[in-house]
Amino acid sequence: DVQLQASGGGLVQAGGSLRLSCTASGSTFDQHGVGWFRQAPGKERVGLGGLSFYDGSTYFAPSLKGRFTVSADNDRNTVFLQMNSLTPEDTAVYYCAADVRPAISLKDGTYNYWGQGTLVTVSS
Repeated sequence: DVQLQASGGGLVQAGGSLRLSCTASGSTFDQHGVGWFRQAPGKERVGLGGLSFYDGSTYFAPSLKGRFTVSADNDRNTVFLQMNSLTPEDTAVYYCAADVRPAISLKDGTYNYWGQGTLVTVSS
């Protein structure tokens, strides 16, 4: 089984950027689907988008297109979430998740493996 570690969160000013990492251990991403989610204070966790190692395809929720992108390293053990033009509304705990199925989904029930979350705080 793959274990996931999300990292890279922190405090950033509005308009700034952050790159989060999701690192796999125990095994590499084979043809996994990897998704990114976030949970803002007092709100439910929502899906943002993700990447499929099966064919390299990516998908993001329409509201995030142009600001958030996802990529992976060549060793197939880290997925990155690049976040630009951050606003205070992006403040949340960010999670990565993975499943052996290659589909990308915004539904958290799709994924069997979850990282512990990393906090992103955007100040105004």
